[in-house]
Amino acid sequence: MTITISLADALFAGAKEVFETMIFMSLEKCADDVVPANDCLLGTITFKGGLEGCVGICCSSACAKSVAANMLGMESESEMSESEIYDAIGEVTNMIMGSFKARIIESVGEVQVSIPSVIRGNNLDAVILEGQERVCVPVMLDEHVAVLSLLSKRKSPGQ
Repeated sequence: MTITISLADALFAGAKEVFETMIFMSLEKCADDVVPANDCLLGTITFKGGLEGCVGICCSSACAKSVAANMLGMESESEMSESEIYDAIGEVTNMIMGSFKARIIESVGEVQVSIPSVIRGNNLDAVILEGQERVCVPVMLDEHVAVLSLLSKRKSPGQ
């Protein structure tokens, strides 16, 4: 199997499409050394098929509140419950995966997707396993810093 599209480009383009058309927030690449560290939410979703791995978005709690408010059409972030914020980040992760999948499916074939999960903590990062490749794309989401991530492993023929 030959992947003809850059996975980093597909991830960024998919996320940009989601944020700009469905959440009404701008998304731009930023410097590599800028990452959220404290009080973060990490939304992840796994997938398998011709390419296996995990797509994620990590952002500060303040960023997550802004995303949820925009998704829910709320003017005040204080009106939202913690579960609504978690649900919004999970749904954003799901939408990014769908948009990413649409961009890679021609190159990798069928991709099956899990349900998203969201956790909260400090210095959150996915663990890379043997044979996996890692793509991290630091972004500015309006005035907030976030990181898009992809852990992936190409399936060997016969697996």
